[in-house]
Amino acid sequence: MSTSKKIIPNGHFLTGSDQVIQSTAELGQLARERQQQMALTQLDVAGLSNTGNRFIVELEQGKPTLQLQKVLDVLALLGLEVVIRAKAGASQ
Repeated sequence: MSTSKKIIPNGHFLTGSDQVIQSTAELGQLARERQQQMALTQLDVAGLSNTGNRFIVELEQGKPTLQLQKVLDVLALLGLEVVIRAKAGASQ
């Protein structure tokens, strides 16, 4: 079984499951889609991640001022991770 890969300008590969996120709105949409794939409600995610339902709603809406650690905790719960790399064209 082969995984399709796309080369991005900095020489790294994106696999079919990788996504470049450039805004909090995109991050929120990705979290929402993953939650739905896992058949979880917002209340399920809030309870399992020890946050409030309002936090989950604000994450999904792309609120830019959420606490980063809580966002990372929710993403981990959803089976997602954040990977940091140099941006294409950035000086090293």
